[in-house]
Amino acid sequence: MTYVVTENCIKCKYTDCVEVCPVDCFHEGPNYLVIDPEECIDCGVCVPECPAESIFDEGEVPEDMTQYIELNARLSMKWPVITERKPPLPDADEWSGKPNKAALLEDAD
Repeated sequence: MTYVVTENCIKCKYTDCVEVCPVDCFHEGPNYLVIDPEECIDCGVCVPECPAESIFDEGEVPEDMTQYIELNARLSMKWPVITERKPPLPDADEWSGKPNKAALLEDAD
């Protein structure tokens, strides 16, 4: 099993989780973070650090967000690793908790 970053991270990108990860499995995109399932050791230390409550154990991902399991795996292959905490996006607090943000995900190459 692995942990998965889900929709609420989009347009927020808090990086509190990155700082506690012992294996540097987070990858950073323009407005979203993902977890590399090959690197994640299933320790769960990132979960309580996420202010947006976006991180779930793969087996507990809400049914309407299971597409994020594949998305994390795919995007972690192309986005760079992030190992240090950065400020969240400027309007992160306004976006946190808003539903239906999938179309707002920026998948820059």
